[in-house]
Amino acid sequence: MHFPCAHGRTSTSRTIPSKSRCYLPLVMQHLKSALLEAPGEVGGVAGRWALFIDIDGTLLEMAPTPDAVVVPANLIGMLDALSRKLGGALALSTGRSVAEADRILAPLKLITSGVHGTEVRASPSGETTMLVQPTSQGLLKEIMEVARASPDIVVETKGAGIAVHYRKVPELRPYLEAELGRIAALRDTIVLRPGRRVLEVLPKGYSKGAGLASLMRTAPFKGRLPIMIGDDYGDESALAIAEELGGVGLRVAGEYFPPERADFSGVVATRRWLARVAGVEAYSDDMPAFQPADA
Repeated sequence: MHFPCAHGRTSTSRTIPSKSRCYLPLVMQHLKSALLEAPGEVGGVAGRWALFIDIDGTLLEMAPTPDAVVVPANLIGMLDALSRKLGGALALSTGRSVAEADRILAPLKLITSGVHGTEVRASPSGETTMLVQPTSQGLLKEIMEVARASPDIVVETKGAGIAVHYRKVPELRPYLEAELGRIAALRDTIVLRPGRRVLEVLPKGYSKGAGLASLMRTAPFKGRLPIMIGDDYGDESALAIAEELGGVGLRVAGEYFPPERADFSGVVATRRWLARVAGVEAYSDDMPAFQPADA
């Protein structure tokens, strides 16, 4: 008997292991629907699930510039409760650096895969490991020259990556794609990846998916099923890896995922679902701030 899997491959096995990489699409959809309708199940079974969450466009609303994001006062405490509920099996999977993630979510620190898997902190109190050398000054100089086309283009340097934000001047996307693509094509070690009103120059061979897979081989994630939540092109690899590992990829509607392809209508709906996983049933973005237990 042949069982087609969610990625188009087939298996000759007569049984499907509980953590098989090849779930039938209907089984995967049923699992996803069940988790969305009963989020308490995610935190209710000890040691079963692990959560990986993008930041911008998933936890936080998009902003004109990376520094302009607004963090609801009570979000920090809710994330702390969520991490405790999952026995620490909560990680951020972000295009931001680990240091930037810490800054915007201070005083909370979480396990984090940063800059699309090019840096990682494998425990909240641990050191950040840089997996790739920082971008060269020569590359940065070339990109800054391209960005001179408009004062509204924001260039963000972040370790092994460089992000070029054009949210204020979306009409310049074709120009930026052409020029940054030309720069990337001259080097065999970098790629150009699109995002929500951003283009990122990143090292080849690294992605959020690779970062998720790496963390899944370590405690406290090992042996669990991953749930990845994301909203953008850069999250696609991690959403796919989560599903390949027998878990679930949940998509947030926005500029990349249209409502008909998304599992959450937006950032607020995502935060409310996460709060229910954490057992914070009365969560609202308007609630007074509360701090992590150890802060």
